[in-house]
Amino acid sequence: MPYFILLIVAVVVLVILFLIGGYNGLVRLRNRTKEAWSDIDVQLRRRYNLIPNLVAIVKGYAAHEKEVFEKVTEARARAMGAKAPADAALAEKSLAGALKSLFAVAENYPQLQAAQNFLDLQKQLADTEDKIQAARRFYNGNVRDFNTKQEVFPYNTIAGMFGFKKAEFFEIGEPSERENPQVEF
Repeated sequence: MPYFILLIVAVVVLVILFLIGGYNGLVRLRNRTKEAWSDIDVQLRRRYNLIPNLVAIVKGYAAHEKEVFEKVTEARARAMGAKAPADAALAEKSLAGALKSLFAVAENYPQLQAAQNFLDLQKQLADTEDKIQAARRFYNGNVRDFNTKQEVFPYNTIAGMFGFKKAEFFEIGEPSERENPQVEF
């Protein structure tokens, strides 16, 4: 009889340890996902800080292109206010379109394209875009791991018991957007 009680206690302890381990693993993945989203946010903020400088330089050469500057400014403000990945993806789509318009205006001014400040900002913006892309891949990888762990047995039970919610991927909306844009400077 005492062996039976010890066996029951051992099984209960193992179940408790498994629940603790599963819960901690889900918390770790959730925190990695939040950290990855923060990395995206840092790079997006860097880009948002570059945009006013870029607009100011282009304004100096193309003062009559007021509508383009307003669209870039509005799109930047919407993108900065986006919190959820889906909202951010939609705002980023709008901002990318506005930036394309800005660069199209810049193409009409050869002296602008030769200006060192403009060239430096283009280089910084391209570097930032690469970092945003890397941060998105890192974030989506963490989301995949977090969501997968929540879906597989027995972790799905633990996730359900403790109220874990799936994270959203940071995705590009339309298939046509998945192609590299052709921008000439």
